[in-house]
Amino acid sequence: MKLSRSSILFAIVAVVLLSSLPGAIRRLAQTGDPYLFTRQFFEDLAARLTGAGKFRFIVQPTVAVILGVRYGIKDVHANLPPFLTILALHASHRGHALRTALADVRDLVAIAILLDILSQWLIFREIHPAAAIILGPVLITVPYSLARALANRIARGRRPRATAARSV
Repeated sequence: MKLSRSSILFAIVAVVLLSSLPGAIRRLAQTGDPYLFTRQFFEDLAARLTGAGKFRFIVQPTVAVILGVRYGIKDVHANLPPFLTILALHASHRGHALRTALADVRDLVAIAILLDILSQWLIFREIHPAAAIILGPVLITVPYSLARALANRIARGRRPRATAARSV
């Protein structure tokens, strides 16, 4: 059985998240504070922007934008509408669009979750697994989706239009 890079990466993410659950459950039981989307969560988010790991708030979205542009242009060549339009309005293509998007960014999402866990540990000396599961992927999926849709629109606008009929 051959293991892929993706499966190893996701195994690491699963092990790290599972190992952080007992501490998160203990904190929740002791304080009654779920952390996610609380005042403390948003204060910690600001600390992440200035603390160790702030570089990832630049690198991860940038890589996601590059991938989004790449696949948005591929969508034009495949004669597909913009990515967000497919998700919202084209049920027949929605499944394929989601599968390709997931395949495009799955490793990046796993790395984003790991980096979020690492930055939490470095800055706060504790790990909030739910925050890592939410924040890591948001840093990837939002820029990816927007870039893919915009690249499609721009590439479609620059594409030469076919002439209806040529007169001889």
